[in-house]
Amino acid sequence: MVSLVNDFVIRFANVNGTGSASANTLFAKSIFRMGVPVTPKNIFPSNIQGLPTWYEVRVNERGYLGRRAGIDLLVGVNPQSMPNDVRSVRPGGYFMYDSSRPLDKSLIRDDIHYLGIPMILLCQKHFEVPRVQQLLKNMVYVGALTALLDIEMDVVKQLVIEQFKNKEKLVASNHLALELGFQYAREHYECPLPIRVQRRNNVGDRIMMTGNTACALGALYGGATVAAWYPITPSTSVVDAFEKYAHRLRTDPQTGEKKFAIVQAEDELAALGIVIGAMWNGARAFTATSGPGLSLMNEFLGLAYFAEIPAVLIDVQRGGPSTGMPTRTQQSDLLLAAYASHGDTKHPLLFPATPTECFEMTADAFDLAERLQTPVIVMTDLDLGMNEHLTAPLRWDDKRRYDRGKVLTAEALERIQNWGRYLDLDGDGIPYRTIPGTHPTKGAFFTRGSSKDEYARYTEDGEAYRRNMDRLLKKWHTARDLVHPPEFFQPKPQHPEAIVFFGTSTYAAIEAIDELRAIGIELDAMRLRAFPFCQAVYDFIEQHERVYVVEQNRDAQMRSLLLIELGVSPQKLIPVLHYDGLPITAASIVGQIVKHHPAAAEWLSTNGHSHVLT
Repeated sequence: MVSLVNDFVIRFANVNGTGSASANTLFAKSIFRMGVPVTPKNIFPSNIQGLPTWYEVRVNERGYLGRRAGIDLLVGVNPQSMPNDVRSVRPGGYFMYDSSRPLDKSLIRDDIHYLGIPMILLCQKHFEVPRVQQLLKNMVYVGALTALLDIEMDVVKQLVIEQFKNKEKLVASNHLALELGFQYAREHYECPLPIRVQRRNNVGDRIMMTGNTACALGALYGGATVAAWYPITPSTSVVDAFEKYAHRLRTDPQTGEKKFAIVQAEDELAALGIVIGAMWNGARAFTATSGPGLSLMNEFLGLAYFAEIPAVLIDVQRGGPSTGMPTRTQQSDLLLAAYASHGDTKHPLLFPATPTECFEMTADAFDLAERLQTPVIVMTDLDLGMNEHLTAPLRWDDKRRYDRGKVLTAEALERIQNWGRYLDLDGDGIPYRTIPGTHPTKGAFFTRGSSKDEYARYTEDGEAYRRNMDRLLKKWHTARDLVHPPEFFQPKPQHPEAIVFFGTSTYAAIEAIDELRAIGIELDAMRLRAFPFCQAVYDFIEQHERVYVVEQNRDAQMRSLLLIELGVSPQKLIPVLHYDGLPITAASIVGQIVKHHPAAAEWLSTNGHSHVLT
């Protein structure tokens, strides 16, 4: 029998559309309220109501926030997925089910424990409406888990009160359903189980938030007044959240006038066109999309790059290609985003790893886009965007002023005798621009996506085109020192081998570093936070004999970017890949790295090569 305190994984196997999401989230937040770090993952279908959906919660008091393979306790209330659900429980683990009907004998395993709770029978006895019975069945199993795992009932009930603060009539019925499950578990099983929760103080001041909500707030605080979009999973909730907070913070309290615009365009290309037009006119604007939408936006991304118009795009990556797996996570848009559009085109990318960084980097993206006069893409993914993560509180410096870059005023235009829109006066590749209406006769009132000279005059002269392209490359080199630098996990290199990671791979990578150290493999570590890569990234790779590049795609796209941009030796960069649509685990990283170490043969013989795919 396993014995785990504040270190286990529980999975809920439900039917999509049955109201289980709120109950499962309530469970996760109850443990969070007890001061124990949790990592919830919502795994849901992309098509219709009635299909299987899962919700995993990892509980880990040491603060490892990556997904962990292996289920210690599974709540299985979906007959359709139940055979696979039973198989997914680790030996010695627990399987909870609705015992209102007998469990099929084919689902019985000798090496796990069964917890039968008559969920629907308890609801039928106390609630009359069938739909209510089905909804409150979810709260019955939360109540049973409260007893079995020794979760504080007062915490759970308080969360119910907060959840239904605008629907107070629902509090009593939900409290009753909790009590029904709690009392049944106490009367029929030894409570608590060896798997249990104990109150800690390991959360600190951190909060639970999704990356999409954080991006929306980052756009708002970053000065955005225009959001143009076309709905696409998993980015839709970015604009939903922006609208919610804009109504609160961008509405004049005296007149009720809305000082923002949200435009649903006919497609993703049009959405980006609206953003480009708004930012060319001096507003701060953004759009949010995912891989298929980014593909459609390529034409306008090239226009904004070549005409040098700021734009901000949030790419919440999902499984591809084509429609791919719309409700699964990947880091597979890197090459598409970095070189979007035809010709020699490059775009700055930002790689947040937490909701806090989603907030900060989205706000920074507007300054960066205007400073560089180019599109900037914030690269998140479904895991970060749609799942709640434990993260530092969002903070904003009210003294901060927006960086509009090289924007000429009317007074400056009066002083300038010979202004050219695409002249490089400062040697950094960034020209000066104007906002339409700044001056009645001077300044740029149109722009070109075609070849031009330094004064924005159309030309097909090859030498003028080459000068313009060389200046854009110089601006790209300037961007290296303006984007977010990498994070290093040691003051200076200490070991011959290293690991590189970014975005949501960070959670699993940090845990993997500790696991590798325990079996004698020491690695230096660097987290990439932006593209283009600064000199420090090149130096870090050059200082190590072998560098493992962790990413969640099939084709090692980040490794390709490093090879293309830095010209480092391909033999140095060892890909560590994961692309099944679920978040990468520390076990997967460890399993792939140990294959390169003969000294780790004992570990492989114990854990098996299949660990690589976990």
